[in-house]
Amino acid sequence: MGEVSATAAEDGSSSPSSVAIPPRPPPKKLAVLPLIALIFYNVSGGPFGVEDSVSAGGGPLLSLLGFLVFPLLWSLPEALVTAELAASFPENGGYVLWISSAFGSFWGFQEGFWKWISGTMDNALYPVLFLDYLRQSLPLFDHPAVRTLALLVLTAALTFLNYRGLNIVGLSAVALTAFSLSPFVVMSLLAIPRIRPRRWLAVNLQRANFRGYFNSMFWNLNYWDKASTLAGEVEDPSRTFPRAIFGAVVLVMASYLIPLLAGTGALDVSTSEEWTDGYFAQVGMVIGGAWLRWWIQAAAAMSNMGLFEAEMSSDSFQLLGMSELGMLPAIFGKRSKYGTPTISIMCSATGVIILSWLSFQEIIEFLNFLYSLGMLLEFAAFIKLRIKKPDLHRPYRIPVETFGAVVLCIPPTFLLVLVMCLASMRTFIVSGSVMLIGFLIYPAIEHMRNKKCVKFINMLPKSCSDTPTVQNQEIVDEASVSLLP
Repeated sequence: MGEVSATAAEDGSSSPSSVAIPPRPPPKKLAVLPLIALIFYNVSGGPFGVEDSVSAGGGPLLSLLGFLVFPLLWSLPEALVTAELAASFPENGGYVLWISSAFGSFWGFQEGFWKWISGTMDNALYPVLFLDYLRQSLPLFDHPAVRTLALLVLTAALTFLNYRGLNIVGLSAVALTAFSLSPFVVMSLLAIPRIRPRRWLAVNLQRANFRGYFNSMFWNLNYWDKASTLAGEVEDPSRTFPRAIFGAVVLVMASYLIPLLAGTGALDVSTSEEWTDGYFAQVGMVIGGAWLRWWIQAAAAMSNMGLFEAEMSSDSFQLLGMSELGMLPAIFGKRSKYGTPTISIMCSATGVIILSWLSFQEIIEFLNFLYSLGMLLEFAAFIKLRIKKPDLHRPYRIPVETFGAVVLCIPPTFLLVLVMCLASMRTFIVSGSVMLIGFLIYPAIEHMRNKKCVKFINMLPKSCSDTPTVQNQEIVDEASVSLLP
């Protein structure tokens, strides 16, 4: 016989129907290494896609300088701000919480809406790119019907992996990181005898496409804040997040610079136009042979799977966090038996399928513009919280005062404005439409809440600035904890 329930024991009964069912153990939380891998895939996923920076920059020089300078001017400030704010607000929702605390729930909702649309656009790229790499060896995927079916099956399979649990996604990301980077380690070692440093200095400014160059740099070095949306699923987030962020910064910079130095130094780059998306496979062919080319193509295909998993995890847990804040109906906060937000995952997967018809360059411009809007709000919130809440509990604090915080945000803010100014008129129209929709959805949700026609987890306060964080509350069941009192 199994263990008898406490109620049955008190009554002196030992009926089989009274056997207690042990509670389901809570989902395992993310540790440092899986979180580094998820941040790596949120930002990079490897050097796949950086080839365009060589052709857009008119040669290797601007590409190499870009991946040396941009991380200092853009990635490092964003990573530092993310580390401080994610440690201070260790709950699901991430930047939505930061903006709400600084500027109120309206702007917090807009931030969440812009970032979710931007993230879903970004995620729509990866199944398409995965099939593009397979198409090079399997022409069957050129057929529209086969390609559409494969896209749906692949999206469904990757969505199911996300549904099965964030810890599985994190461990998968670790394995995919090792597999995706391993051919470039081999390629870089084989390239050493061929490297001629003078080739790194080649540049032709007349052939440079600066709009494409800046968009390529920006896209390959953004989304450092994305993993903050699942901070509530991280083990000891106040300590783990800063460590994971800085570990990911080193990994991303190395994964870009080392293959670029090896490839452009080992090959004559007299015609930089050849350096387009997927060209590293040809570089591997020249340096190592057909086996290395196949290995790089396989790594590129698998990397797109890791990118998809990391992005969908962040997007779905962002919707869950917004639901726990009361910004979205309670159905978005519903968790599966694996601790994952079921409806939020399905919503993100649907958005991916709908947006997958857009072209690569269109998606890049649209998502960069919306992402830039959100980042401007985040930097403003970072500065305002330093002024408005100097006594906020900050387990990790950037070692600068308010003036230093403002100076830290100036270079990335300049780059954000530059990327937005370089956008096409079509991007302005699409992004303006998204902003208008966000402005209209917020009062519609408020109306539904007031009429009580849809269930919400909490009544949303006018400002989240006085909301205590979960770390100051006694937690009994972390899966059901609300972020508001």
